[in-house]
Amino acid sequence: MTCLSGIRSFPKLLKSKPYLGLGPGHSYPSLFLADCGIRSQQRWFCLKTTSPQNTKPVNMLAAKGRFVKKVDEDSIKQISFHLPHLFVAGAAKKRSQMNPPSKDHTLLPERNNIQLPAKPLSSEEWDKLKEDYTGKGNFENWISTQMFRNHSSVDVAKSLLAWVAGKNNGIVGYNLLVMYLHLCVFHKQTSEVIDVYEIMKARYKSLESGAYTLLIRGLIHSDRWREAFQLLEDIKKVMAPSVRNYDDCIQGALLHQDVNIAWNLYEELLSHKFTPMLETLKAFFDFGKDIKDDHYSNKLLDILLYLRNNHLYPGESFAHSIKTWFESIPGKQWKGQFTTIQKSGQCSGCEKTIESIHLSPEEYDFLKEKIVRDVIDGGDQYRKTTPQELKRFENFVKSCPPFDIVIDGLNVAKMFPKARESQFLLEVVSLLAKQNLQLLVLGRKHMLAQRSRWRRDEMEKVQKQARCFFADDISEDDPFLLYATLNSGSHCRFITNDLMRDHKACLPDAKTQRLFFKWQRGHQLAIRSVFPGSHITFQHILNYDTVVQTTGDSWHIPYDEELVERCSYEVPTKWLCLHRRP
Repeated sequence: MTCLSGIRSFPKLLKSKPYLGLGPGHSYPSLFLADCGIRSQQRWFCLKTTSPQNTKPVNMLAAKGRFVKKVDEDSIKQISFHLPHLFVAGAAKKRSQMNPPSKDHTLLPERNNIQLPAKPLSSEEWDKLKEDYTGKGNFENWISTQMFRNHSSVDVAKSLLAWVAGKNNGIVGYNLLVMYLHLCVFHKQTSEVIDVYEIMKARYKSLESGAYTLLIRGLIHSDRWREAFQLLEDIKKVMAPSVRNYDDCIQGALLHQDVNIAWNLYEELLSHKFTPMLETLKAFFDFGKDIKDDHYSNKLLDILLYLRNNHLYPGESFAHSIKTWFESIPGKQWKGQFTTIQKSGQCSGCEKTIESIHLSPEEYDFLKEKIVRDVIDGGDQYRKTTPQELKRFENFVKSCPPFDIVIDGLNVAKMFPKARESQFLLEVVSLLAKQNLQLLVLGRKHMLAQRSRWRRDEMEKVQKQARCFFADDISEDDPFLLYATLNSGSHCRFITNDLMRDHKACLPDAKTQRLFFKWQRGHQLAIRSVFPGSHITFQHILNYDTVVQTTGDSWHIPYDEELVERCSYEVPTKWLCLHRRP
């Protein structure tokens, strides 16, 4: 509890002796083979490719027809659909919209019969509002939570605190005080932030993280902004500061023209292995428009390389800040534009070629070794797959010629609930087999048993057209898929709708995870659409890498479009093209 003796415009309330303890805890209330409808160009906020890889499976299938024989209408006629590309920003959102969750079990928010006041209330009016409250919990807690969530005005919150203090001998609870601080910060009421800061500084030796964060964010906009740095040091005495704490302090330093403190805090943040917020990085570029300093410019270029090395993508506003900064550099003649990248990987704006999606031989060998060691041999989640079975599979793969395509049979078979599993798997295998490709189908032993969803005659036809390996029913088949694909060479692709996020998480470091994601995007094939009459198309594999890149006289920077929700395994479709005019 705390005494509200210092908040501006409050009546003088009873004072109590300072308590120098810790503030109370507070919690705030493809087979990317067929084009078939994919746009030939994608928009980018606009570097040199490696030598082309063996694209035999892709080129052969892209050149052939995609029609397969008509199947039983009872099981296939209703499975017409069109899926967005696996790795394109916003695809997961679109897939979720195609399969919305059932509304039967949606929990409705708790309703009450009173509305939040739009203007300050008197003590009598607060008494009446409390009488009308029919909720189960404490009224003060409920109303403060609602005010927090709805960003009520500071004056309304102040009248609530005055009412509570008047009934408690001038004492207001810590949580209620922090709620008030949140609203003062949100509405940028700096003088009120300072009043609350003085109260808390006098009452508590240290605070919890939420209050520290709010005070730092509020103080950086005041003439006492340097005290935010002292609060950062106070946090270090009891806990690790958050990335947000560093971000606020850096932006405060830049706001008040103290560049050295800003860069020092940025380097300190990186030394802790934290990933800086994109808002922080944008602030450096915005500030740089007025700085004519080669040292500062080099630091900004280092930030772009940091984005590249960590596979980070600026937002649309950040991309505009980068463009503006480049074009503001005197005497350099930089020009930025929003442009498109053709499927060939060529930038339509400057005609330079974007880096290839394919790994170099050294990167491929490095990734292969890591996958075998950390995912296939060492992954704890694969204890269901016995070492004996893995050994049997390794011997099987060694006895076969390199594969062109490895198929996750169970995953493919179950893509379309309306179709019989063995029937649809046979259709996919038959389509690929016509292209004279070396195929491997991975499955489980139960797929060979005669059942309503698995017909033995159809599975026998699958085995005649492809090499097959059927693991024990309790085994995980993903290790087999990764091993077979990597062991066959860089030309080999794999078909599954599994996004492999668990496997990426097993890898020991960020570099290996980035290489795995790059390899995955260049090798994973996914069925894009199926229509009645069994027209099957596969997603197109982009042959360029979506990563910040430079040739010295050009930069190409992929960025996130506003209002597009992108999952961590997706990549942006828009780019910034920057090139220096001769």
